[in-house]
Amino acid sequence: MEEHIIAKDAIDFIDDLKLQKLVAETKEDSGKVRDVIAKSLNKEALSLEETAVLLAAESPALIEEIFEAARTLKKTIYGNRIVLFAPLYIGNYCINDCQYCGFRRSLRTAVRRTLSDQELVSEIENLEKFGHKRLILVYGEHPQYSPEFIAHTVEIAYQVKVGNGEIRRVNINAAPLSVEGFRTVKASGIGTYQIFQETYHRESYAKYHPAGTHKADYFWRLNSMDRALQAGCDDVGIGVLFGLYNWKYEVLSLVSHALHLQKYYNVGPHTISFPRIKPAHGLELQLNYQTTDEQFKRLVAILRLAVPYTGLIMTARESAEIRNDVIDFGVSQIDAGTRLEIGAYQEDRKTKEQQLDREQFKVGDDRDLDEVIRWLISRDYVPSFCTSCYRKGRTGEHFMEFAIPGFIKKYCTPNALLTLSEYLNDYASPETKEIGEKLICKELEKYNIENIKPQLIERLEKVNAGTRDLYF
Repeated sequence: MEEHIIAKDAIDFIDDLKLQKLVAETKEDSGKVRDVIAKSLNKEALSLEETAVLLAAESPALIEEIFEAARTLKKTIYGNRIVLFAPLYIGNYCINDCQYCGFRRSLRTAVRRTLSDQELVSEIENLEKFGHKRLILVYGEHPQYSPEFIAHTVEIAYQVKVGNGEIRRVNINAAPLSVEGFRTVKASGIGTYQIFQETYHRESYAKYHPAGTHKADYFWRLNSMDRALQAGCDDVGIGVLFGLYNWKYEVLSLVSHALHLQKYYNVGPHTISFPRIKPAHGLELQLNYQTTDEQFKRLVAILRLAVPYTGLIMTARESAEIRNDVIDFGVSQIDAGTRLEIGAYQEDRKTKEQQLDREQFKVGDDRDLDEVIRWLISRDYVPSFCTSCYRKGRTGEHFMEFAIPGFIKKYCTPNALLTLSEYLNDYASPETKEIGEKLICKELEKYNIENIKPQLIERLEKVNAGTRDLYF
C-alpha cells in the first residue's frame, strides 16, 4: 500500500456552494431546455449552468425531449453498437470501511480471498471460453494489491490464450496510486484506469468513509485522475455511486470533473459510470437519497448530452428490465455474464446462486453473455468487443479528436461487426448465431462509407473462413 498525505497542492474543482445553488435555484424553462439540447446535438460539451437547465426540467414533455435528444446523440456519435466487457475480481481484502460495501474491513463475516496466478489463469480461460475479449480487473484497497501486483495480474491476463480466445483490452478498477504507481501499472499495458469518487459531496463522503482509513482522504481520491494522466495513462474513467447524496448534485459534480480534466489535460474522462447502491452483505444503512428508476433514466440521458464524447457504462447492478429501458438513452458499454465472487468464473454458472458474504453487492442482471448478446441483437444493437482504437493509438487526446466530431462511428461500426462475427462463429448458441448473421447483413446494407465497405465485406468473409483479429 502506497503511503500518502493530503497534498498542499490538492486541486479542489468541486465548487460546493455553486453546485448547491444551481440545484436549488435553477428553474424549469422550456426555451432554455431546447436551446441546451440544440447545443448538445451539435456535439458540444455542456457547462454546469447548461447541465443544470436540463436537470431542472420536470414536466413529462420536456423530459421526453431530453430522452429523445440523448437517443439521437448516441446514434450520431457511436452508432447502434454496444461494447461488452466482464469484471474480474482479483481480491477482496480491504483496509477501508465504506459503510455501503460488502467488502468493508469491519465486516468479519465476509469471506476474503485473493486469486493465485493459476486461479487467475483459470478464470480468464473460462471467460475466453464464453467469448469475452475485454476485462476490467477489480482490486480491494490493501497492501498486497501494490502497483507491482496489479501490473503482474494485467500481464497474466494478456498472456492467456484458449482456442480463438484472447483478452485484447484490460482495464483496471483499483485504489488511487501515486504518479509512480500509475507509471508502473501503465507499463503493464492497461487500458482505462477507473475509479469512482462514490460521492463528490464532502460531508456525505466523510459520513460513509470513516476517518482513519485511506479512503477518508477526499482529495487523494479526487485528484487520482490528475496523477494518472500525469503518469501517462491514456484513458481514465470516473463515476458516482448514486444513492449517497442528491442525484442532481452528483451529476453536476461528474460534469465538473469532466470539465476539469478537459481543461488541464485536453482529455475528458474516457468513461463515466453511474451505479446505484444495491443490497450487499451486512448492509444496514438507511439511505435518504435513493435514486428512483425515473431519476436514473434522466441522469443517464443528461450525462449523454452534457459529456457527448464519453462512453457511458451501465453495469449489471441494474436489472435486465431497467437495462432494457435505459440503454436507449446514451449507454455505450455494459458488462455481461457478470460474477463478483472471487473465482466465480470457474464455477458452474447455470446452478450457482450469489453468495453475498463472498461478493461486493447483489447483481441485478445475471444473464449469461450469450443471452445478453441475443437481447442486444433483438433490439437492433450491434454487440461489440472492439479494441481497435486502443491498439491503433486512438486514445487520450487522439480519441477526443475523433469522438467529439463523431468520426469514431466510421471505425466503430465495421469493427463491431467484425468482432460480432468472431463471436457468432466461435461461441454463439444456434439461436444467437442465426439472428446475429441477419443483423450483420442488415447493417451491411445500410453502411454507406464507400471506401471502407468493400474492405469490410472482404474481412467478414475472412472471419467466416477462420481468420481472427481483423480491424480498422
